[in-house]
Amino acid sequence: MSTDYPPPVDKLLNYGEAQRTSPENWPDYVELGLGPEHIPELIRMATDSELNWAEGDSPQVWAPLHACRALGQLRAEAAIEPLLSLFETLRDDEWAMEELPDVFGVMGPVAIPALAVYLADTSHEEFPLITASSCLERIAVMHPEARGECVAVLMRQLERFDENEPGVNAFLIHDLVALKALEAVPVIKRAFAAGSVDMSVMGDWDEVQVELGLKSREEVPEKQFNFFPSSGVQPLPAEGGLFSQPSKSRRDHADHKKAKSKMAKESRKKNRKRK
Repeated sequence: MSTDYPPPVDKLLNYGEAQRTSPENWPDYVELGLGPEHIPELIRMATDSELNWAEGDSPQVWAPLHACRALGQLRAEAAIEPLLSLFETLRDDEWAMEELPDVFGVMGPVAIPALAVYLADTSHEEFPLITASSCLERIAVMHPEARGECVAVLMRQLERFDENEPGVNAFLIHDLVALKALEAVPVIKRAFAAGSVDMSVMGDWDEVQVELGLKSREEVPEKQFNFFPSSGVQPLPAEGGLFSQPSKSRRDHADHKKAKSKMAKESRKKNRKRK
């Protein structure tokens, strides 16, 4: 296992398990003595495949995650492209896919151009693209001055709904709705009208209108949707059951759908490191 890291970066090797929490509650990694001069070694640690797939009960398995958080806090522009590569290499690591949007959110607007290029490249797989979309949503939330730029990128990608996977369209809409992007309503409506949206994420067009405050709940009876893989086949309204969710839990609904779809992927790693 790679342990040849200089101090103070080597402190992260035994820093221990990370708690899933919002960025404002992360440790202050600068207090460990980490600074801009350590960015190259932090990048090496964040992308270290031996550490990323170490045994689940070892403290070293958490070192890359701590390194990613530290890079975010340092606003490390040099780390943007290396961290983007993790969208693919760690696509089956639910911890990483939940953490990376927060890392980019902390890093801020400097990451928007690279995320826009990544999102526009439809040769990437579905979940890496969904992660890129989530990163833009987090940047917009954490840096309100960048909201307009992030919304414009998300809208521009949704305009290509006929080229995107239905699941990607659904999560683009999910993130636009989270940002209350009323300016995106026309393109969202067109994507639904074209049958290009996986409705297990946000429901149908009526449900989205409720989420955006364009219709009241009384105008749109509560609907439930089965979880279907993003295959281009639109789901049918559910009669109830395990995966039925009310509108008030729509974000949890979307996160659960993402996790369920990932677990169904044949490429899922056998030795899961973080449970």
